Amino acid sequence: MSENTPEPDSTDAVVAAWARERPDLELTAIGIVGRLGRAALLLRPAQERVFAEFGLQPGEFDVLATLRRTGEPYTLIPSQLSAALLLTRAGMTNRIDRLVSSGLVERTLDPDDRRSFHVRLTEKGYTTVDEAMTAHTANVTRLLSALPESGQAALEDLLRTLLRTLEAPDARVTE
Repeated sequence: MSENTPEPDSTDAVVAAWARERPDLELTAIGIVGRLGRAALLLRPAQERVFAEFGLQPGEFDVLATLRRTGEPYTLIPSQLSAALLLTRAGMTNRIDRLVSSGLVERTLDPDDRRSFHVRLTEKGYTTVDEAMTAHTANVTRLLSALPESGQAALEDLLRTLLRTLEAPDARVTE
């Protein structure tokens, strides 16, 4: 293997098998999407371990982090949370219920609309999400440390371009 040729990974074996069985297919995209999916699967448990140290499930961390990054007063309505996290309202209700039970968020009635309510970080939720975010940042930095800074920047730019395309309204899959 030459100096510039990377060592094969587990996805190379899959792509090679398909190339053998279906030489008529251009498989570059299969390799890329396969690697993205596999990387996500392998990164997830390492991230979940950090969240678990703070008594959180990944989805609960996502809610707390969304509230925290909105700035003071760290409050959103459930539909805003659902939209930000691409989650159904029923799924959001379950997460909010668990976070209320844990004392990390509180529900307050909307003073302008008694049919609606706000979800707000409690002091405990604020402290928890700040500590968890510090640990999460250190963890993912460590997980990506095999890539040089220039590689991380290039990967970030490429993924940004991909996500802009996939998130465009005309790219969404409709049923």
